[in-house]
Amino acid sequence: MDDAQLRTVWQQRQFADPIAPLGEPLALFMKHHLARRVKQLSRLAEIWDEIIPDSIAEHTALEGFHRGTLTVIIDSASHRFQLQTLLLGGLLKELQSRFSGALNKVRLEPGQFQSIDLAGTPRYLY
Repeated sequence: MDDAQLRTVWQQRQFADPIAPLGEPLALFMKHHLARRVKQLSRLAEIWDEIIPDSIAEHTALEGFHRGTLTVIIDSASHRFQLQTLLLGGLLKELQSRFSGALNKVRLEPGQFQSIDLAGTPRYLY
C-alpha cells in the first residue's frame, strides 16, 4: 500500500467527532422563529401603551404572544377587573383593528413582575 491508500484507510477508521457546532442551527432558529415573535410583541407593546390608561398599564406586563393570544400579567385583582371590563367594553376590538397580525384574545394572568431587570434597564424596551 502506498501512503495515499494508508492515509485513506486511517481516516476511514477514525471516529467521527460527535460534537456538532451549535451556532449555525441556533442562529437559524433565532432568525426564523423568535425574531418574528419579538417583532410582533414589540408592535403590540407600542399599541398597548397608547390605548391602555396609565393607571392600569403600570400594573401590567406583556408576557408573550403565541397563536393569536396575547398573554398579559397583571399584579392585582382590582386592576385585572378594570382591564377585563375595558377589554369587554371595546378595547379588544381597538387592539385588533390597530394590530396588523391575528390577535384573537387577550389572556390575563395574575402574577408579579419587575419593571426593571437586573441590569437596571426597563424590562420592555420599545
